This record gives sequence, structure tokens and C-alpha cells, in this order.
Amino acid sequence: MNQQPTGPTATHDTEPQTARGKVLMHFSMSLDGFVAGPEHSMDWTTGITGRPGLEEEYIATTGAVLGGRDGWDVGKGEARPYGDAWEGSIFVLTHHPEDAAPARDVTFLDCDVAEAVQIALDAADGKNVEVLSPSIGKQLLELDLHIAPVLLGDGIRLYDHPGSSVLRLETVNSPEPTAVTNMRYRPVDRITTTTKES
Repeated sequence: MNQQPTGPTATHDTEPQTARGKVLMHFSMSLDGFVAGPEHSMDWTTGITGRPGLEEEYIATTGAVLGGRDGWDVGKGEARPYGDAWEGSIFVLTHHPEDAAPARDVTFLDCDVAEAVQIALDAADGKNVEVLSPSIGKQLLELDLHIAPVLLGDGIRLYDHPGSSVLRLETVNSPEPTAVTNMRYRPVDRITTTTKES
């Protein structure tokens, strides 16, 4: 029998988002650790809901966004974070900015990650910078995750670094920052079947 952790458990959500000039990774993630499906597809997020008011918090506190070229190209430059409700600068880190299609409020950068972050922070003017690229984000690592009750099985992982050593994290806003967060899920099909049989 597996020994279950005892004692206080980590919180299930963070405090309301504030604009403090932070640089953070912000993703919806499947339960098995993917932030995008194969070919960077995001159709799996349809029907997923979040905490009421959470999106509005990010709209109010985000001053700039930093992303990667692969995700940008898949979106064809049309998708803005939070739709047209958010106004701000978007920076796309790429080794070949010369062949990128221009888009409103978008700057293509060819520099190292540290310089790109500083440029985005300057543009954010005291608000937060959201990093929407796993490959950029794993070099920075403060995570804001919204874990969706979905198992994708394939796609783009949040953090993929084969051969690396263990990277230990602590939970923000928790009385026990190293405690396990306990969650329980079951397939939707099972819920539907059980309801019909009752």
C-alpha cells in the first residue's frame, strides 16, 4: 500500500493577481503536463472554465507578453492574449525576424532571453510580463498554472529537459510550500454513464 502524505496540503489557487513587475509563465495545462497539443494546437481548451474574475485580473495586471516564434506562427499572428480586451506590447523572440509578418503592437526580437525580458519589462511599465513560451519560460521559472481536467497524451510539454537534474519548486501562498496538492479526477464519460444509470 502506498503511503499517503499527511498534514496540511497546499492551496488549490493563488491569491488575486497583482501588477508588481513580475515575469511569469502563464499557461493552461493538461493534467499530464502539456500546454499545447501536437503542432501547438489549443482546441483542447474549449469548454474549460476558470475561477470567476481570473481572466480580468490578468488583463488588468499584464503590461507585456513575451512569446516564441513557433507558437506565433501557428496562430498566424491573429490571436492576442485575452482577445481584444487586453492592450499591450507583444514581443516574439525569433532568430529570423526578417520573415515575420508584421502585426499590431508586435515586435520581433533577435537577442538573448535576458535582454528580451528586460525589453518586455520596460514596455510593461511596472505591470507584469507574461511568458507564453515553454522554451523561454523554463529559463525563467515563476509559474502560474491553470491545470485543466484533460489528458492530452501528446503535444508540447510545459517543462521538458531530458537528462537534467531535479528542479524543486515551492508553492506560493501556502502555509506548507513543499506539501503535495491533492486533486481527484474521473472521466466525464463515467460521470455521464453513472448519471444515466441512477
